[in-house]
Amino acid sequence: MKPNEAEAVLQDLATLFSSEPGSSRPSDDSPLPNPEAKYRTLVEQLPAVVFMAYLDQRISEAYVSPRIEEAMGFTQAEWLEDPVRWYHHIHPDDQERWSIEAADMFLTGRPLRSAYRVIARDGRVLWFQCEAKIVREKSGQPWFIHGVGFDITDLKRAEAALEQERNLLSVLLDTVAALVVVLSPTGEIVRFNRACEQLSGYRFEEVWGRPFWDLFATPEESERWRALLEGLQPGRRLEGYEGDWITRDGTRRRIAWSSTVLPGASSSTSHIITTGIDITERKHMEKALLEISAREQRQIGQDLHDGLGQHLTGIAFMSKVLAQQLADQQAAEADHARKIVDLVNQAIHKTRELARGLLPVFSASDGLMSALKQWASEVEDLFHVSCRFECTEPLLIDDVGLATQLYHIAQEAVNNAIKHGRARRILLSLRRESGKGSLIVEDDGVGLPETLPKQPGLGLRIMSHRANMVGGSLEVRRGPERGTVVCCRFPMAN
Repeated sequence: MKPNEAEAVLQDLATLFSSEPGSSRPSDDSPLPNPEAKYRTLVEQLPAVVFMAYLDQRISEAYVSPRIEEAMGFTQAEWLEDPVRWYHHIHPDDQERWSIEAADMFLTGRPLRSAYRVIARDGRVLWFQCEAKIVREKSGQPWFIHGVGFDITDLKRAEAALEQERNLLSVLLDTVAALVVVLSPTGEIVRFNRACEQLSGYRFEEVWGRPFWDLFATPEESERWRALLEGLQPGRRLEGYEGDWITRDGTRRRIAWSSTVLPGASSSTSHIITTGIDITERKHMEKALLEISAREQRQIGQDLHDGLGQHLTGIAFMSKVLAQQLADQQAAEADHARKIVDLVNQAIHKTRELARGLLPVFSASDGLMSALKQWASEVEDLFHVSCRFECTEPLLIDDVGLATQLYHIAQEAVNNAIKHGRARRILLSLRRESGKGSLIVEDDGVGLPETLPKQPGLGLRIMSHRANMVGGSLEVRRGPERGTVVCCRFPMAN
């Protein structure tokens, strides 16, 4: 029997002892059952200590069920022979509270419902949930007290163990340097560890119950994160998602997130555990290193094109003049001179190819558009597929580093479309949408598989990394009918 059933038991007992004599007599002349026997039969079946004490008779009329010996180690006689034994065996830390609550029951007549620690005969500390009530006569005078005590020691131990585990978990969450956010199945914040408070500047009380995606920098990121959470299933894990968090003072922090869904009952979602690592400084350093590398790469490309290329061009011109002079003199060395001219021209061609590989986009603001148009033409010549570039409105990009990364993303997407997608038609396009630029590569190939691999391929990871380096995002999806669409959205200066 559970503690919340005590009131029903007590009510049954009250009805039994408060009924008027003869009120339940059967129609025949059979004798009435002994009320005491009925009471004992009822209460001695209960897995609890039932007690009763008359307030208008001697203490010898008190009663305690045999369960007292099983619970406390005292026989019924031993327990009843000392009217204050109960008080003496209440734990010292609970005696004052018991006295106050018992006095309140006597003065007001309100039932006593509380849990106390008691000390058994062998020194064990037990927990009892007590339910006691004063039963009154028709005149209103107190008649007797009866109640039930349930041994809840195991429950209290389980609660203590659970509380200890909860405290340990809280310490761990507040100690780790990683951001840990616990979300409800619908995405509201229910836990926010100390690292989150320190980074964001918000206290847990301020964000409790708010949708997690409200803390992201842009509406697009918020909607994307919301869609990702809604698509998570129990047992699934989301990794590798990066997003900008807005702190209290308005600054942006770049966070790498991963999420796990905790299953609940009936395969439902219990909670979503989201962890994050602040990679803002790492991104700044990567961007700085990338800029340095790109600058050195552009310098080498420029030196190859303007330095070595021009030097070789001069040698080729002089060699051609020498070959012509030898041919005019019908000298035998004229053929060797022409071979030298051919070799120098080949060296010039290779030098220009190297320079273009290092410097694919020229520094002019329309350099990316020119480079993509030329790349599309080369793809048609090399692979014999339809590849065209489309830009209805000129998209001028002054940042050479940004333009170079976008060019390499387009290169990788086109190569994947031809190599893996077996595409026959490819469209490259540049657009401006809502203050952002978009580079889109569409093909009519076989498209993405129905079940995507857990680990993306190297080419996709490289494209995603390049997009992150310029503060953008990469999306790869199936085409409307067939094929694949690769879309890189990147920030544009006003």
